[in-house]
Amino acid sequence: MAKLKVSYCWQMAKRSAGLLLYRKEPSGLLEVLLVHPGGPFWMKRDDQAWSIPKGEYEGGDEPIETAEREFAEELGHKAPEGDRLDLGELKQTSGKRIRVWAVAGDFDVTRTKSNSFEMQWPPGSGMMQSFPEIDRAAWFPVMTARNKLSIGQVPFLDRLTELLRHVDNLDFFEGNDSSTGAE
Repeated sequence: MAKLKVSYCWQMAKRSAGLLLYRKEPSGLLEVLLVHPGGPFWMKRDDQAWSIPKGEYEGGDEPIETAEREFAEELGHKAPEGDRLDLGELKQTSGKRIRVWAVAGDFDVTRTKSNSFEMQWPPGSGMMQSFPEIDRAAWFPVMTARNKLSIGQVPFLDRLTELLRHVDNLDFFEGNDSSTGAE
């Protein structure tokens, strides 16, 4: 009888780290900066297509350094100075783990200048085309961001608002009916 040889290949789950930039408007409304992925697959998607600026890191890399580097690569400018609030890590349905820090600050989205990537487009054409990693960045009130953000990243918004409520005793929905999401 022949022996069946079984081999197991364990691949570590991918890990990403990112920075969630936030600001409080004079009205008291909390806004977050999100980025929209570039390339033809994301061109017509909007709801649940946006992301926190982030990127993958390897086992020996420091996640916070990766978050800082990826912010600069995706937006073309360093993140604002300030305390980094650790929002922890979330496991995505794909198995990927995302670690995020929040930082208060402002960013002029008209200054966004993303790095780029290449891919074969159209598929099967043999032609390589270059696309921006992100095609735009925008500020969104938290209630709107909940609909724009990739669903697996939404809990970071909850963690941010909860943390800021406890730390600063802030109400981010001043002048806004938070029960309906009206802005």
